[in-house]
Amino acid sequence: MDNETSAPMEPASPRRIGPNRTAFSGGGSRGTGSPAPVVAWSARVTGLALAAAALAVTLGGTQIAEQTPRFNPMIELLEQKQPIFGLYAPANRRNAETQKPAAQLAQEALAYTKTDFLFDGSMEGDFERGYPAFTEFAKAVFAAGAVQKTPAPRLTHPLAVKMHEIAPDPAVAAANIARQLNLGVSTIVFVGVESADELRTGLAAMRFAANGGTRPDDIGAAAALWGMSDAEYRQKADVWPLNPNGELVAWAIVESREGLANLREIAAVPGIGVLFPGAGTLRGVFTTTDANGQRVRDLEAWEAAIQQVLAACKANNLACGYPATADDIETRMKQGFSVFIMSWGDAGFQAIDIGRAAAGRSD
Repeated sequence: MDNETSAPMEPASPRRIGPNRTAFSGGGSRGTGSPAPVVAWSARVTGLALAAAALAVTLGGTQIAEQTPRFNPMIELLEQKQPIFGLYAPANRRNAETQKPAAQLAQEALAYTKTDFLFDGSMEGDFERGYPAFTEFAKAVFAAGAVQKTPAPRLTHPLAVKMHEIAPDPAVAAANIARQLNLGVSTIVFVGVESADELRTGLAAMRFAANGGTRPDDIGAAAALWGMSDAEYRQKADVWPLNPNGELVAWAIVESREGLANLREIAAVPGIGVLFPGAGTLRGVFTTTDANGQRVRDLEAWEAAIQQVLAACKANNLACGYPATADDIETRMKQGFSVFIMSWGDAGFQAIDIGRAAAGRSD
């Protein structure tokens, strides 16, 4: 997925646990005398029922009080089937006369509180070129307060990053996935996915051996950045929904004819959290050159590919993502897309405002 098409709920209130009401009925009379014993018995039953109901409410309230928010709030939104809105992280343009330091970019990112995550795609094409700058940014984001301390530890701006393609060299890809996770990243985005095996390799690279994965034991600065002990980090750093208590999420992007051909198998891989059509790349896939050398886009085939991915999401009960703009986010939401990536800046902020209003998210 590239940035061609777009430069690219509030979590629901805790569910009340109410009492189960039980109806009592008399099956006859106790003799022919006064009905007082029946009335007394009925009153006692009613009193017990009310007491039980009060206890149930009390216990329910206790359960609710004991619940703590997830460390990664995106997972709450995914569990609740609510729309999610994110932004490309602010970054320096390569040819800009002045370059903002990472600390300034991090402060700008955290100052915008309507985004559900910060997205970085710099490591997709050339990992070694993009990694150093992202390392500085990630450390600056956490230093600036990306982990809320009270009432419970919680990410305010989870980091979602693209990986380069896995298939050319799975071992190198696995090593680089570990390097990204060691910077406190909570979402790995697998690009150009063309097979189920490729996706399974990526998922394994996100998981420690204790959880059946291939991630090395070295966790770098991840635990410190998340503000927890190594043991706590290792417990939380697993892939949701494979581990219901995991705080990491895997996204996959299908953006080729081969990927579309294998879409059914890809979408069925356990552990994938969100599936995307690579809208920008797919636009190029369905573009040809005519006799005059002019580019001819088959917009009908392009849209059909996008809808094919959406259909696979729906068939597998997956959240489906899209790189939206203010012009199309409402349309895509109505179609069933629910995870959106927008460009940093006024255009992206406007798209988020429109999307959140359409979703009824006032947080």
